[in-house]
Amino acid sequence: MTDTTTQMVHALVLAGARAEGDPLCLSEGVISKAMIDIAGQPMLSRVLRALGGSRVNLPAFVIGLKGAALEQAADGIACHFNEAQGKGPAASLLMALEGSVATPLLVTTCDHALLTPEMIDTFLEKSTARDVDLTVGFAERSTIEAAYPQTRRTYLSLGGVELSTCNMYYLATPKALTAIQFWQHIEQNRKKFWRLALHFGPLTALRILLARSGPEAVFSMLSRRLGVRVRPVILPFAEAAIDVDKTDDLALVRKIIAGREK
Repeated sequence: MTDTTTQMVHALVLAGARAEGDPLCLSEGVISKAMIDIAGQPMLSRVLRALGGSRVNLPAFVIGLKGAALEQAADGIACHFNEAQGKGPAASLLMALEGSVATPLLVTTCDHALLTPEMIDTFLEKSTARDVDLTVGFAERSTIEAAYPQTRRTYLSLGGVELSTCNMYYLATPKALTAIQFWQHIEQNRKKFWRLALHFGPLTALRILLARSGPEAVFSMLSRRLGVRVRPVILPFAEAAIDVDKTDDLALVRKIIAGREK
């Protein structure tokens, strides 16, 4: 067991653009989602401000933007530019970890505009209370839809519980790289869990898909297969699962933030 009060946790924000282009960026007239304005602040700057109010060690690392674009998206907030730029988030993260970025590390994304210090600290508290190599943040469908029934999220059925990822990952040890390497292999199918399961072989896949004993049991199976201690962290915040992928997401995030900042 580790403690964020005694162990320094670094932070990294993934801010790369889609290779095929992003319709949302085109509609907003920017070259990166990180630069999309929400109530007078670029989206990346909102993530950096949330990190700044949390327990993580600053400045945060940012992958995917540099130069004037990074300066504009960061909106004057100090951050470390990291040159790692692979084909996809997992490849970029692996390159960063093979370079100057070290564990323990909190990883999130530039489109997590609703992120708050409370979400970060809760995630870190739950993550560091466990003997793990990697944790993944989730929110339950019931939590999300109780607060925002209109939002459409992608849900994974893990052990009979429907969960949506929260774009928050805690890499506790270098062994987490094994899981990131696996993620790199299956990145294109990360939202289609039945395809992910097939990468483990038919018997393990069947056990994963038929499991009804909760997410912990599923992650225990995945951990044994990978040889890495990977665990889910279920968060009580509906907003933690709402990132900005589509126009509807952006409209909802702007509405939520307008309500927060009245």
